Amino acid sequence: MNIRIVEDIDLNEAYQALHSPKAGAVNLFIGTVRNHSKGKEVIHLDFEAYDAMAIRQMEIVAELAQAKWPLEKLVMIHAVGAKQPGVPVVVVGVSSAHREASFEACRFLIDELKKTVPIWKKEFYEDNSIWVNAHP
Repeated sequence: MNIRIVEDIDLNEAYQALHSPKAGAVNLFIGTVRNHSKGKEVIHLDFEAYDAMAIRQMEIVAELAQAKWPLEKLVMIHAVGAKQPGVPVVVVGVSSAHREASFEACRFLIDELKKTVPIWKKEFYEDNSIWVNAHP
């Protein structure tokens, strides 16, 4: 498993971590900063995490996925700090022998990460900023 909290996400590194000669499917979800929210232009986002707790919760989610699907490799990486629109802030991915397990496990990972991992984001607009309850 490749589970980390980082300043910047390297998409090539995430993809390479999923390589396995046993895998016929690689599924990679990349979440990026969008330039709008709630009808306002987003200038940037700021992500904060309680790293130790976030990593442990990500490991729990990963273990659940590995118990449910026959996965070869797994990646869960989330960025922290100030991020501009278009920048990747979360990557989850898996490799497996077949695509069905790969698609299902990848969807599970991002959904559970957003529900359970203690990472918070603050949206900055031209006129103000707000904390968004995207994560617990």
